[in-house]
Amino acid sequence: MSQAPGAQPSQPSVYHERQRLELCAVHALNNVLQQRLFSQEAADEICKRPLSQLALPQVLGLILNLPSPVSLGLLSLPLRRRHWVALRQVDGIYYNLDSKLRAPEILGDEDGVRAFLAAEMAQGLCEVLLVVTKEVEEKGSWLRTD
Repeated sequence: MSQAPGAQPSQPSVYHERQRLELCAVHALNNVLQQRLFSQEAADEICKRPLSQLALPQVLGLILNLPSPVSLGLLSLPLRRRHWVALRQVDGIYYNLDSKLRAPEILGDEDGVRAFLAAEMAQGLCEVLLVVTKEVEEKGSWLRTD
């Protein structure tokens, strides 16, 4: 079917949430899924619940995005920046490999890394990315089912 000269093709209906507060992760999820499925409360609950259900032996590492204070010497400024931090298990011991540390910080066993994650998440505005193999991602085996 042809259109009249100069006529614009009809645009499909596209779901799009605009930025509100600092909820860009929630907006991104809903925009990708093309409907409002996630709220801030739902996203927070999902983040808290899988923490105990993470199958840490299946996870190569974790990357955290955290608020990072800005300071000039001893003077702390009221600005907040974001900082990326890596956590990794090496020979059965979990380490905080934050690039701002002089040396890796030992977190200990699975309980230690879970406690570290819980403390960071309790401060708010913490995002956690899991680094897993393609096989683990496809099977969803980074999450315990028990």
